Amino acid sequence: MRVVLGFLSGVLGMLAGWVALASLVISLAGQDRDGGIAMGAFFQIGPIGGLVGFVIGVWLFTKKGIVRERASPPDAALPTAAAPLPRTRISRPFAVAILALAGGLAWWGWYELIRSPYLTHGFMTLNLQFKLPSGSALPADVKDVQIGVYEGDRQTDATLGELWHGHDGDRPVILASAELSMKTRTRTVILELPGLPRQTWELDLSSDPDPTPGYTPWRLPGSGPSARVEMNFRLSADR
Repeated sequence: MRVVLGFLSGVLGMLAGWVALASLVISLAGQDRDGGIAMGAFFQIGPIGGLVGFVIGVWLFTKKGIVRERASPPDAALPTAAAPLPRTRISRPFAVAILALAGGLAWWGWYELIRSPYLTHGFMTLNLQFKLPSGSALPADVKDVQIGVYEGDRQTDATLGELWHGHDGDRPVILASAELSMKTRTRTVILELPGLPRQTWELDLSSDPDPTPGYTPWRLPGSGPSARVEMNFRLSADR
């Protein structure tokens, strides 16, 4: 049991040191446009902090996790009595803290794994179409189109390509796409355009959805003021 707790203490120290050093380097480096600094800090410099953290974690276990009890004095009546060695035991508060932290991190890691695309269809592409009211004008600049896709509490910005608009009769249509990568029970699409109230749709998808055979029927926003903007979507997978 001591070996297991000592190893867990070292692993927790390693994780703490790794993340702490990588975060420090990223904060000192300043703005990182392409993510190269963050990648280098995490995979090249972070392991140094992890090694130091592992040593500190094991050292803390030997100092705080093992309690040395005073041995009873030898019987003076026995001339050949030798002084007994001090007894040691594992500190219960330290052991509980280590097991709680390790269990919490293990549960969080598993929870993130089962929500990730690695146990699902992979990264999925959500193609969106927004049909504006009849006679409406398209925004003058593509930057005026703000589309947010939320997977639970995580936001993914939708992208608009070069061909980001079209027409369905006299109704302009805005085309966008977003990448879905998480298992979640709630997915929300929000559209913001100049001169129109915010439009919100809840996607009726399962937590681990299958690709759709085609675009869904057009639907109005589910809540909030509606400007008669309709939306439909198609979901495709990379495997």
